Amino acid sequence: MTSMGGQRRLGRRLILLIGAIYFAFPFVAMARFAFQNVQVFDLGRSTLFENWSLTSVTSAFGEDYFWDALRLSIQLALGTALLTLFVLVPTAVWVHLRIPRARAVVEFLTVLPYVIPAIALVAGIVVIKPHARWFLNSDLSLIPFYAVLALPFTYRSIDAGLRAIDLRTLTEASRSLGAGWNVTLRRVLIPSLKSALISSTFLTVAVVLGEYTIADVLLKRTLPAFMAEYRQSDPRGGYALAVLSLLATTLLFAGIGVATRPRGGRNPRTDEPSPSTEETPS
Repeated sequence: MTSMGGQRRLGRRLILLIGAIYFAFPFVAMARFAFQNVQVFDLGRSTLFENWSLTSVTSAFGEDYFWDALRLSIQLALGTALLTLFVLVPTAVWVHLRIPRARAVVEFLTVLPYVIPAIALVAGIVVIKPHARWFLNSDLSLIPFYAVLALPFTYRSIDAGLRAIDLRTLTEASRSLGAGWNVTLRRVLIPSLKSALISSTFLTVAVVLGEYTIADVLLKRTLPAFMAEYRQSDPRGGYALAVLSLLATTLLFAGIGVATRPRGGRNPRTDEPSPSTEETPS
């Protein structure tokens, strides 16, 4: 049995190693092209540590529209995260408590934005654009569309958080003490869903910072749209921004793991000391 367990651990480590190599090589190649002042045909093992520089990305920072695009993307990310939490948390709680049989239908509906390409959503927006110019002319009009794109990830994060707690018992206990639905949601359920809400927010930000199709078709100068445009005039600078964006997204996902990690020595479900840390009576 010991050898079997060792083989399984070795197999998992090999799979992780292969996956890391699979993703690392393209990333290193893109970073070398973006940050090394070496001709492309001279890139190789002999020039691996030569002429690394940040001039490609600093020149991009000096562009007039870069900071405006970054500011708009941050505003869209924050607005989308707030709208997502405001709509999905009460909806998910209501579905779990009132119509649990409809959970499968709701899950199917929330996964549709992952199946249907973003260009199809844009086609629908273009059809209604003549009748809603007052709304679509604003840069912040992208917020509801980004909230729809993030649904497959955000709803499942919140749904997993609700499944991890005793939702019905907490709600009935709060209601029996005289609390209304707003107080129950704000002071009982939201603190219990902190990890799920943090994950949902980070995932929403990652989706917004990487979305290009809708912003480009609707002529909104977001950070991904600026990167695509800038890459045409300065390929190295464009790919340098892409590397930084990929690193930022990776840090977001790492932040999810850190922020949602259970506290050491405590049971994540009951927030009580784990049996291994309890003192045994003498």
